[in-house]
Amino acid sequence: MVAPHHEAAAGELLRVCRPGDTIGLLSRTPGEFAGRMPATVKPYAPPPPPGARPPSLWGDPEHVRALSGDRVTGETPGYRTVAVERFATPEEFRDHFEQRYGPVLGVYESLADDPGRVAALDTDLAGPARRHDRGTGEGRLVMDWEYPLYTAHRSPA
Repeated sequence: MVAPHHEAAAGELLRVCRPGDTIGLLSRTPGEFAGRMPATVKPYAPPPPPGARPPSLWGDPEHVRALSGDRVTGETPGYRTVAVERFATPEEFRDHFEQRYGPVLGVYESLADDPGRVAALDTDLAGPARRHDRGTGEGRLVMDWEYPLYTAHRSPA
C-alpha cells in the first residue's frame, strides 16, 4: 500500500505469482478515514521520491485494474468496513501512529528539530480520530474504517 512506484510494485506482485494463483490486495479508499491520513501528514512530510504515486490510489479499483491489465482474470473488487475500537482517546490514536506506523514515524523523525511543527502535527493527527468517533464505545473511540478488498487470479501466460 505504501509502495510509491505502483507500476513496479504491481509488476513484481504479478511476477511472483504463478498462473492461476489468487492475488489479494487490501488497502484504503481515497475518500474515507484511513485514506485521508496521508493528507493529514503530507504538509509536514519531506517530498516523496520522484515518480511516487499516492498510496490511496491502491484503493481505487480502476487504478488497480489499469495496473493489472490483461495479466489477471476473475477480478472481484469490493468494500468492507471494520469498526476500530482500540483507542481510548484521539491522542492515544495519534501516539500509536507516531510510534508504530512507518510513514508517520518517518515524518516525526524528520521534524525532530522543529518542536513547533511537531506540536502542530500532534494536533492535526489527533483531529481525524476526534471527528470520526461515533461515540458508542463506552469510554473508547469507535471509528468505522472502510477498506477495499480486491482479489483476482493471475492469468495463464
